[in-house]
Parts: sequence; C-alpha cells; structure tokens
Amino acid sequence: MTAARARGQVVGYVRVSSVDQNTARQLEGIHCDKVFADKCSGKDTNRPQLQAALNYLREGDTLAVHSMDRLSRNLHDLSGLVKDLTAQGISVRFESQGLTFTGDDDKMAELMLGILGAVAQFERAMIRERQAEGIAKAKKAGVYRGGKAKLSAGQVRELRKRTKEKGANKAALAREFGISRETLYQYVRTRQ
Repeated sequence: MTAARARGQVVGYVRVSSVDQNTARQLEGIHCDKVFADKCSGKDTNRPQLQAALNYLREGDTLAVHSMDRLSRNLHDLSGLVKDLTAQGISVRFESQGLTFTGDDDKMAELMLGILGAVAQFERAMIRERQAEGIAKAKKAGVYRGGKAKLSAGQVRELRKRTKEKGANKAALAREFGISRETLYQYVRTRQ
C-alpha cells in the first residue's frame, strides 16, 4: 500500500431503486468519511450522487459499496468504473462480496467481477421482464391505467399555450413544470 493510499478517505456509495427504499443497511458498521446516496435505477451511470462521488474521489481514496449491483447493474459500466477508478489510484471495495480492487488485481478477482457483474445485469433483465409481464396481465384484466398524470388539465392548457409562443424554450418549460422534455412533447401532441 502506498503512502497516498494510507492517507486517503473511505468514500461510501449507496443506491436503492426507489425513493421509498432505505439505504441505511448498505454500509452499516462501515466507517466512511463521506457517503453519497442515490435513489434511482442502476441501469447506467447517469446518477447524480454517483457522479458527485466520482468527482469527489482522489488518488489514495477507497470507494466502499455494499455490493456490485449497487454500483451498477450493467457489466460494461461496472467493469469500466472499476477500471477507471483503479487507474486513478482509487481502490474499490465491495463489502458483501469481500472484494477490493486496486488495479493490481489477480485473475481470480477479475473473474469474480465479471461473473458477479453479469449476474447483476441478468437480475435487472429479469426484473424488467417480470414487470412487463405484470403490466401486460393488468392491461388484459383492464386494471392497468398507467402512471398518474403529472399535470392538471389547467397546467396542460397553460403548457400548450406557452409552447406555441415564438421562441419558447421547451427545455426551460419542462423544468418549470417539473416534467421531462419527452413528457412535455407527449402533452403537446395529445389532447386530454
């Protein structure tokens, strides 16, 4: 272990898939100097707190994560994150698997990363498949109504009116109304 690593911080990263889930158990009992927590899918690396953690980490630090699937449910992203971090002199530690990656890893550690990362990716695919099956079954039974409408009828009228104004910035309008640009376009295209 180099002197820089001995002085580094332990930075924790926790992730759950939805806002009603609790992150507390993930790094329970693990000393962390700072913890970043996301409440969103692990399908890709486009997560605000993951990006904040990556920007915060410095050479000699250790990124502590409960398990590989908390860091990413995509094998390519998982491998890329570990490789990029270790190349910067940052260790990556997966607590539940008892694995630490430093860049000087043996072939067995690389194999475990590949296998466990592939399992996490497979689990995500199975979750999506079961979700799609459940939605199809609910639609067939006539009980699926889709997601709750984001805007009231009055808000939709206001949104449509403002998008027709000359020079209307749709991205700014979407932010103002608290919706994505895709949702904005859906409201503009359809009638309630």
